[in-house]
Amino acid sequence: MPSSSPIAIFWFRRDLRLHDNAGLYHALRSGYPVLPLFIFDRLILDQLEKPHDRRVEFIHKVLADLQAELAAMGSTLLVKYGRPGQVWQEVLEQYTVAEVYTNHDYEPYAQKRDAEVGTLLKEKEIDFRTFKDQVIFEKQEVLTGQGTPYTVFTPYSRKWKDKLDDFYAGSYPNAKYFTHFCKTQVLPIPPLESMGFRPGGGPFPVKSLRTELLQKYHDLRDFPAAPATSRLGVHLRFGTVSVRELVRKARVHSSTFLNELIWRDFYQQILWNFPHVGQGEAFRPEYDRIRWRNNEEEFQKWCEGKTGYPLVDAGMRQLNATGFMHNRVRMLTASFLVKHLLVDWRWGEAYFASKLLDYDQAANNGGWQWAAGSGTDAAPYFRIFNPTTQAAKFDPQKQYLRDWLPDLNSLDYTAPIVDHAFARERCLKVYRQALGKD
Repeated sequence: MPSSSPIAIFWFRRDLRLHDNAGLYHALRSGYPVLPLFIFDRLILDQLEKPHDRRVEFIHKVLADLQAELAAMGSTLLVKYGRPGQVWQEVLEQYTVAEVYTNHDYEPYAQKRDAEVGTLLKEKEIDFRTFKDQVIFEKQEVLTGQGTPYTVFTPYSRKWKDKLDDFYAGSYPNAKYFTHFCKTQVLPIPPLESMGFRPGGGPFPVKSLRTELLQKYHDLRDFPAAPATSRLGVHLRFGTVSVRELVRKARVHSSTFLNELIWRDFYQQILWNFPHVGQGEAFRPEYDRIRWRNNEEEFQKWCEGKTGYPLVDAGMRQLNATGFMHNRVRMLTASFLVKHLLVDWRWGEAYFASKLLDYDQAANNGGWQWAAGSGTDAAPYFRIFNPTTQAAKFDPQKQYLRDWLPDLNSLDYTAPIVDHAFARERCLKVYRQALGKD
């Protein structure tokens, strides 16, 4: 591919697929040969725990799969490692770029990054075009009757469903334009080791969504021992599946699963419309008055799954071992840290961010603030889960506990770190004082 021939570049980020990809669709119809680009962002990677971060390994594997698809078409994927601004300088020196296409990203860091790249491209008189792809409705597409963003999920979900039609749920026919990719030799992908990482081994969740699972989803999704959740979180996070395809399937087979997809949109629009939540602040400012205990030793025991409460410990050990935790158990472990131990929810948010394979800032922040009572649609401050009754209700046969706590019935298993009744009263007192409820 001559470097003097004008091309369009499609910049992959959290949309790692060739089919039904909005920005890529528009790039392929631009009239220019399209060169796909992915940047391993040093500003992000240098904050991760090296040498093992399975998210980086997942991305690397997906890029290899994309490269194989493109190579079969006589094209290639350009993969770079570095700071985005510097990488773009290199790319613009190497290629004659007419236009750049990508999909929206709503996180604060991503907005800052895109603004800087946009400025660089504008200086070079290169159009920078971005599109909605990872959600069905974004930003302020779903508003109240007063024209304001929703902050409560149920009315938001009603309006979301009312607005959904075949246009919004329809896929982009990218394959019709695959001949528009640049014809060039296959370029190498930087090895994981060159970026400070090593493979951890083990399979990743498959990206298929079985109809049988959807049909039983409502009844079984709260039981962590049951193989009843989709495990698609990592695929949605990095865009290896299309949310539009999942919505179409959920509309037919599971209103409960559809609601889970709507929660993703809800939290993304919260992050966009109330950016302070992505900057370490409580959605409800009065909750920043809570006087957290922040006992580091107790926090470490929570991290390691050594609290003495079996369902909490099983969840944390599952997270540490696999990068996944069942959603019902995520709610319990978060509630326990915040309300039983009075540790600032931001500590837990950051720990989950470091471990979850499907980490997504909007959903993670939304979930933690829900547990703390400080967010949208939050659990009221006086709702404090009892870990023992939660275990009896959702793991009655103790299968999940047996899977993750081999030491449960041994002398080595730890005694409870705090008494539930005592912790509950302590939490209520601290919250009431902070919120002026006394």
